[in-house]
Amino acid sequence: MPPEPAPTRPGRPFPLGATWDGAGVNFALWSEHATGVELCLFDLAAPRREIRRVIVRERTDQVWHVYLPDARPGLLYGYRVDGPHAPELGHRYNRAKVLLDPYARAISGAVRWSDAVYGYRRVDGHALAEPGGGDSAPDTPRGVVVDPAFDWGDERAPQTPWHETVIYEMHVKGFTARHPDIPAALRGSFAGLAHPAATAYLTRLGVTAVELLPVHHSVTEKRLVDLGLSNYWGYNSIGFFAPDSRLASSDDRGGQVAEFKTMVRALHEAGLEVILDVVYNHTAEGDAFGPTLCFRGIDNAAYYRLGEDRSLYLDVTGCGNTVNTLHPRSLGLIMDSLRYWVQQMHVDGFRFDLAAALGRGADRVDRFSPFFAVVAQDPVLSRVKLIAEPWDLGEGGYQVGNFPPGWAEWNGRYRDSVRRYWRSDEGQLPELGYRLTGSSDLYESSGRRPYASINFVTCHDGFTLADLVSYNDKHNLANGEHNLDGADDNFSWNAGVEGPTDDAEILELRERQMRNFLATLLLSQGVPMLSAGDEIGRTQGGNNNAYCQDSELSWLPWAHDGQAARRFAFTRALIRVRRDNPVFHRRTFFQGRRLHSGTHDLLWVRPDGKEMTEAEWTNSFGRCLGLMLRGDAIEEVDERGVPVSGDTFLVLLNAHPETVSFVLPAHGSDTRWAAVLDTHCGETDDCGPEHSAGEPYDLRGRSLAVLRLRRERGSREE
Repeated sequence: MPPEPAPTRPGRPFPLGATWDGAGVNFALWSEHATGVELCLFDLAAPRREIRRVIVRERTDQVWHVYLPDARPGLLYGYRVDGPHAPELGHRYNRAKVLLDPYARAISGAVRWSDAVYGYRRVDGHALAEPGGGDSAPDTPRGVVVDPAFDWGDERAPQTPWHETVIYEMHVKGFTARHPDIPAALRGSFAGLAHPAATAYLTRLGVTAVELLPVHHSVTEKRLVDLGLSNYWGYNSIGFFAPDSRLASSDDRGGQVAEFKTMVRALHEAGLEVILDVVYNHTAEGDAFGPTLCFRGIDNAAYYRLGEDRSLYLDVTGCGNTVNTLHPRSLGLIMDSLRYWVQQMHVDGFRFDLAAALGRGADRVDRFSPFFAVVAQDPVLSRVKLIAEPWDLGEGGYQVGNFPPGWAEWNGRYRDSVRRYWRSDEGQLPELGYRLTGSSDLYESSGRRPYASINFVTCHDGFTLADLVSYNDKHNLANGEHNLDGADDNFSWNAGVEGPTDDAEILELRERQMRNFLATLLLSQGVPMLSAGDEIGRTQGGNNNAYCQDSELSWLPWAHDGQAARRFAFTRALIRVRRDNPVFHRRTFFQGRRLHSGTHDLLWVRPDGKEMTEAEWTNSFGRCLGLMLRGDAIEEVDERGVPVSGDTFLVLLNAHPETVSFVLPAHGSDTRWAAVLDTHCGETDDCGPEHSAGEPYDLRGRSLAVLRLRRERGSREE
């Protein structure tokens, strides 16, 4: 199609993207090495038909820009970018490819997998060095011009303090797709999550924040399409500013933006924060033989980290490429995206997928890298919740505990330690002690607090909680990878039978193990994260990598039986115990025995009721211990400067298969202990009679109990 003359103005180089000003639209695209840029416009009635091209003539500081006074919101557009096709130099320009705007606020359409979407010539599926000549316009998505206006009303962010936060990790569609009280037309969408039935469930459970699996516009890989599957989780981003149109109930001509904002407003009104799981470490363009959809055709050498052979990519993500956060424009794109989601979309924080990849310097992960430095000084981003997945797949990529102040981390060591303890592995007590009390060994020396530790037992990636106690091995054949995908070592235990069983004894043990995990998680210091559906016992049939399963295998079941209702009630009660008692969500680390006073804020207790010794920690092969948490010895103040105080609790854990008669420790005079919960009976609040100090408490095999200190009138703690 030859370029058509059209009324244009030079426009401005800033802001990048397509900006509607009420009269027309300014288009601005950065590229350092391009030799020419054309703006392509598409037919609204037939979105894959290109109807007009505008030559972009103005270039200021490597930004190509033009203003169209006749353009309006809803306009579909893309770019053709000319330049050298020299893979050996890192350049992969091909003007036959229609490219997405990296700053597109909305994206319409899906990739149709044809040879035309590749930037090189393919013969029998093999790549050739010369550029491919096919026009990709009919087969690629395009950007949508968006009107940013939205009535937020009197919406206010909850601003829940870190130490009071309880995170619920969920997939928008997975949570809403089968909910019977959400209208069918809204299920699986942002609008579905905004529905009162969805928010009421979350607030009744007691969580304070939802962490949404990726909502950036993403692409399903050709391999999955060929298998009849999809990239359900969405960890294959192509639009860092655009809500995924697959999660919108309305059409994808920009309506997804307003729908997302409506969802955030509804969640905020319910007192729930919104944290986004974001994927800035790689894009959907894959390795050197992947499609040309956006960044590769605009400035490949700037947006991606290249290998010594500059025709190939440095890949520390396992997804074919790694975004180049050492380049100022690539880093600027990420920062602009983050600020956009905070300032325009009103989200409250981010969980960064494979965050170690973002912090890599020239040869290693560096906590002083440009990415961490820029985030730390940013007046917008430094004030929201920042959570790292603190690893990638490159050398030295496991960085749990090594992120800078201001960052919380998914604590993989917490997950593994708790799983191994309740599996009854030997030698777990020393590690478990740190994990239960906020992981001071990982976070205290850098000046961070216990809430730097995001504690989790399960997450989207791996077994569900019900599967963790029902399977020793993964069962991923449905993913089409011959069961080779997904983690092999899950520290799981099936209680004696792999998968479903009618054995009542095994079923009871599995239920107890789930309660053990939930109680451990929600009563540990740090920030607990629940994986959606664990509170009702959702199963994936042993699939520990359900990223491609957009089906009832992944969606929450809402036809709850009595057992599911009891699980929900137990989880809800645990969250309430945590919320109501500050000793379970401290802001500072325990100090143990304070030498100046001889008192404790934390006391580790062995089954005979005596304090554990250092030698017993070092040489411990036991599976039973207790910890006394003193509520009157916290030595913290709240936001108003009022001293924080509360009740004293005793938490008893027994991973032995046999009952342990745990002698209850003395604490002051005339002290008595009342059981708040016991996972063996599965009840809370009413767990039997009170017990005096010195009496044995029968802690049944593989169970956890929590007791509250009761004191006779006139007595005092010593």
